[in-house]
Amino acid sequence: MLRIAIVAALLASPLAAQETKEQSCKYQADVVAAVQKARLDRVKERDVAQAVADSGPTWPENYNAAIPLITPWVYEQKMRDVRKKDLGAAWLELCLQQ
Repeated sequence: MLRIAIVAALLASPLAAQETKEQSCKYQADVVAAVQKARLDRVKERDVAQAVADSGPTWPENYNAAIPLITPWVYEQKMRDVRKKDLGAAWLELCLQQ
């Protein structure tokens, strides 16, 4: 929950201010899903930001700043949960509740 608040505060930029809450939460969920994919692809935690950047993300560039904040959360999850759960959907649901 605290990470969501931190990421939301980080993304409160002039560009982000023009977005709806739903759109911002969707972009954040996309970042979470990309980090989850990196973990599933066995990317080392320290290399996640580069791996995600190399994947050609479609979210606005300012959301890349959330990657170092989200990565530890994804990497501390049990691998069985990373394999079986949609962490992006969980993030989206929590974000929309904020």
